[in-house]
Amino acid sequence: MDREQVLVTGADGFIGSHLTEALLAAGYRVRALSYYNSFNSWGWLEQISDPNLEVVSGDVRDPDFCRHITRGCTMVFHLAALIAIPYSYVAPDSYVDTNIRGTLNMLQAARDCNVRRIIVTSTSEVYGTAQYVPIDESHPRQPQSPYSATKIGADALAKSFYNAFDTPVVIARPFNTYGPRQSARAIIPTIISQIAAGQKEIKVGDLTPTRDFNFVTDTAAGFIALATAPGIEGMEINIATGKEVTMEHTLHTIARLMGADITWVTDPERLRPSKSEVRRLLGDNTLITSLTQWRPEVSLEQGLQRTIDWFVKPENLACYKTDIYNR
Repeated sequence: MDREQVLVTGADGFIGSHLTEALLAAGYRVRALSYYNSFNSWGWLEQISDPNLEVVSGDVRDPDFCRHITRGCTMVFHLAALIAIPYSYVAPDSYVDTNIRGTLNMLQAARDCNVRRIIVTSTSEVYGTAQYVPIDESHPRQPQSPYSATKIGADALAKSFYNAFDTPVVIARPFNTYGPRQSARAIIPTIISQIAAGQKEIKVGDLTPTRDFNFVTDTAAGFIALATAPGIEGMEINIATGKEVTMEHTLHTIARLMGADITWVTDPERLRPSKSEVRRLLGDNTLITSLTQWRPEVSLEQGLQRTIDWFVKPENLACYKTDIYNR
């Protein structure tokens, strides 16, 4: 059977590598973009071996390269981005280049190459602290960090290409995704990795905010559902569980599942500026569940256990510097 060719940018990252696996399992041929580097490292794609996977190295900041890798693909999943919020405070210019200009380049490539659909990846951070819950797609945008500001800009560009050029854009807006391979800059892996490394005093930031946590395989399934649902071009669609939990409850659950006797220590370096902290996120998934067959399948406790099981393997834990805060 002749398999459909799709492109995934940011495929070497956390969500991108899981999406690549899911697409391969669903029968697609995947051209996976890994960020070019002199080590010829393909990130998390190094763990995937499949004859229908083509890995290319490059950078979405180059428009000619973006057109080159898009040719021959029927769909584009655009995930490439700088995503660490703390680093955006000290290097905002790089976020503009990658998140806004990189998205512009991919939108133009999708238009020039006549793809059937391009999925542009947004984030729940564009909503900022909830003004009302659950947060639906009409919730006001609040740029509370340079990162979220650039994602709001990228979303606006995507909408403009749909309105101005009829480019078949769908904006996927996943809420907080977690799971195996996630960077230790995020709260769940930083706690698990510290406990797995044998530390007794666990460094954390603010434990009072709430989040709507998606296990990564559910997020990947959401992307595929939005890529194949008919008649949703031009729409912005949440991928959310519709449940919220505090950071503190999440961390106590992790400690219980790991049988760890630890204490929490607030690390000032891990605290966001007061007006930048998103206090509450609880997503409304009514739209995606009405348009597709997608439903969240992995409970928080199940997902945390799967994440723990992955991190405690020595070969996986060795990939993390548990004594250094990754901004």
